[in-house]
Amino acid sequence: MMPEVTDGDSAVAPPLVQGRTRHRTRRARVLSAAVLLSLGGCGVLDHGMLGAAGPVADQTRSLFVIVCLILLFVVGPVLLLTPIFAWHYRLSNTKSAYRPQWGFNWPLEGLIWIPPIVIVLILAVFLWRGTHQLDPYKPLASAYPPVEVQVVALDWKWLFIYPDEGIASVNELAFPADRPVHLNLTSGTVMQSFFIPKLAGQIYAMAGMTTQLNLAASEPGHFTGQNTQFNGMGFQNQKFPVLAQAGDDYRAWIARARAGGKMLDMAAYKALSARSVQAEPSRYGAVAPDLFKSILALDDAGAHTAHKEAKR
Repeated sequence: MMPEVTDGDSAVAPPLVQGRTRHRTRRARVLSAAVLLSLGGCGVLDHGMLGAAGPVADQTRSLFVIVCLILLFVVGPVLLLTPIFAWHYRLSNTKSAYRPQWGFNWPLEGLIWIPPIVIVLILAVFLWRGTHQLDPYKPLASAYPPVEVQVVALDWKWLFIYPDEGIASVNELAFPADRPVHLNLTSGTVMQSFFIPKLAGQIYAMAGMTTQLNLAASEPGHFTGQNTQFNGMGFQNQKFPVLAQAGDDYRAWIARARAGGKMLDMAAYKALSARSVQAEPSRYGAVAPDLFKSILALDDAGAHTAHKEAKR
């Protein structure tokens, strides 16, 4: 008969009791770790497209969820039947040896071909609708005119020009939360990809060309934008804050930019376009007329001098 163990006798507890105690301890640790991991994962949906904070990202998230649910009809049977078949035809189960009788089977052929065809057709319908609804060039419906912003991708920073306000900022995009934003994008260097996960999908910017993107925020907030196209050693630092502000805060932001007094002309742009990582955002209180058009008109040799010299 096993002796009773008290707190004072724990040091001399029988091996079986100690083993059970260690087992319970390990199990408690595993359960605790599982709980912590599950709690830590609760914030996953708040990041990126799944934490949509604007109408464009919200439509993208809805389309993504629908596609995932449809694809469950493909993944589900595979995940369910694979272990069932593996268990049923295991080596030790000699009564269920797999000895196929080759021949044509209409029900089996229908099961193989009809569901995939239906799934592809359903996905095609959603893709057609989503492609037109989420066209990045399509203006967003709003009672207010959009904020016009000209975006220039540089190494390794982003330049934002506000032509209607006559100001510019580096590595900081601000706009009023109650108005949509219309972006014209180009690159002063290699191809880059503009992406604000919580507000809109990514779109490429290329030298000598322009692309457009429309986005909006559902309410004031701070978000993160980035370049998702690798472009050299400073790629990982090419991120910028996105400020969706209340009307008064946005006007105050414009006033602070104008008070800075710096002028952004072609000479200042060429100095800015040198390859560097800018730790803090900066602003220009004035912008030369049609600077964005002048940047587009730069020849390849002038626009890519830094990259060409770096490759030599």
